[in-house]
Amino acid sequence: MSEVGDSLFESVPNFSEGRDSTVIDAIAVAASSPAHLLDADADVDHNRTVISIAGSQPQLIQALMASVYTAVELIDVRSHDGVHPRIGAADVVPIVPLDSTPLSRCVEVAMELGERIWDELRVPVFFYGRGQSLADIRGGRGQLDLGGPELHPTAGAVCLGARPKLVAFNVILSGTDAGAARALARSIRESGGGLRGVHALVFELSGGRVQLSMNLFRLDETTPAMVVAELGRRGVPVASQEVVGLCPAAVASGAAAGRLLEARLAAAAARAGAARCFERGDNEHLALARRLRREAEGLAALGTDQADLLGGAERAAALVPVLRVAGVLERELEAMLAAAARGLREAVTDETRLIYAARFAALDRRLGLPTG
Repeated sequence: MSEVGDSLFESVPNFSEGRDSTVIDAIAVAASSPAHLLDADADVDHNRTVISIAGSQPQLIQALMASVYTAVELIDVRSHDGVHPRIGAADVVPIVPLDSTPLSRCVEVAMELGERIWDELRVPVFFYGRGQSLADIRGGRGQLDLGGPELHPTAGAVCLGARPKLVAFNVILSGTDAGAARALARSIRESGGGLRGVHALVFELSGGRVQLSMNLFRLDETTPAMVVAELGRRGVPVASQEVVGLCPAAVASGAAAGRLLEARLAAAAARAGAARCFERGDNEHLALARRLRREAEGLAALGTDQADLLGGAERAAALVPVLRVAGVLERELEAMLAAAARGLREAVTDETRLIYAARFAALDRRLGLPTG
């Protein structure tokens, strides 16, 4: 995927509605075409929905414009309540590189999207990560980059940025009051001298629950498992763990079971292949479409055990020739399946590779990687 036109992106827009299923469904439907919907994760306490989509640049921008337009039409931030801070109806829209796409291309996508949001919807735009952070913007220290000086009366503003993959990781603390939890959050943040690549906030949820909510943004330095280990080292009891949105397989813990980014990419490609087979309409294609739908369901629910990860990589790679023979393999679907297979492959440990050496070598041959 070296050519500009082949670049593959993920976007994880956060919308300020997590309770009204009619609004959530409308936004998800708008985001699902022509990009590929990977996940929709709504939270009642935060009153927020995190949507994950993937696609090439034109498709991604079109889907994001449609979903932002829907949010602007249906969400009024003046009446919004929820524990999570927010600036607008379509609150935060990050553009994330997939596979070999450079981050600089994500910046280009964010800039183009921001210009269209202001020109077509008249919603002002902040660009974060370019001299100002989301914390700056939410704290009233940010400067609008497009539009203003006033925010949209009902939709607020959109915060746009380009960033590498991160994991939104929450834990419910057991036996820790809000004050102690806030002190813990301060000490665990990178800015407080804690774990590298960790942003942390504390929210008091319904039922007296106290949530430590984190973004892990340097995944090569701090993973969800490392956070849990650090909490254990400090003697902090954890009642439950949650991944919000999707998690790259290479850093997935058990909490990410059924929420693996690469597995959802493969599932989306399988669903798209099924839709194209249904369009063909003959008996052979209809039968294949049904099998592809079942495969999509299985991949979407993929677990995090080593056997699951290796099997998922094999299944993603195997879908390429299946769709090719059926005559429904589009360039974007092939790129998604390749990214999925490579990402799942990278999550397999050296020990597992030795145990399943023959399978691993066959996978590498299928992916065009050197073996031996």
